[in-house]
Amino acid sequence: MIRLGVNIDHVATLRQARRGREPEPVAAAMLAILGGADGITLHLREDRRHIQDRDLPLMRQVIPNRLNLELACVDEIIELACHVRPDEATIVPERREELTTEGGLDIVVHHEAVANAITRLKQAEIQVSLFIDPDVTQVETAKRLGADAIEFQTASYSEAVGAVAVQRQVSILTRATERARELGLHVHMGHGLNYDNVQAIAAIPGVEELNIGHSIISRAVLVGMERAVRDMKAAMEMGRRG
Repeated sequence: MIRLGVNIDHVATLRQARRGREPEPVAAAMLAILGGADGITLHLREDRRHIQDRDLPLMRQVIPNRLNLELACVDEIIELACHVRPDEATIVPERREELTTEGGLDIVVHHEAVANAITRLKQAEIQVSLFIDPDVTQVETAKRLGADAIEFQTASYSEAVGAVAVQRQVSILTRATERARELGLHVHMGHGLNYDNVQAIAAIPGVEELNIGHSIISRAVLVGMERAVRDMKAAMEMGRRG
């Protein structure tokens, strides 16, 4: 079985549009669980553009399933993560001017900061995943740094145009997954995945989890969170079954 982690950031984006109290991200997360989500993902950004500090401890208290916190190598955020102790922390790149996370974190260049973050998180008994490009050097560096898992960014796949380009990206992701599995790393994927393109990714052997947010939240606006999650799970399972 392949797991689905539902990213509820954009529920908070809608709330923050008016700096109000609704919609409540915690309620959205619970509905996602009822719809079949295997876990909840949220990204506490340094600029607090969507998820706020109060959201994380509330999620930890009420979410019965796996809680995955995306975070940059920022002392303040790492300290909060160590206090709240999500099940997993995924270290991601972060720039204030970006609309969404752009590409994977270069852990070769930033290995010292990443190594320090991993040490602190593991001392708090939090599993650590690294959001990286599907590159063998990045994968091998993740293993050396002591990560438990890697999450391959699928933006290059999601944005590819034409059958040849799409298949090339699937091949790149497949080879990187094979190497990660050889090294004993858990493999997750995410970014830009939707109901139309998720099947080819779910079909890659060795992929254990997909983290998907924008597409599910967009569909939930029209059909409700539970149905949106059920539909995504069905699309993933169809891809896994071939």
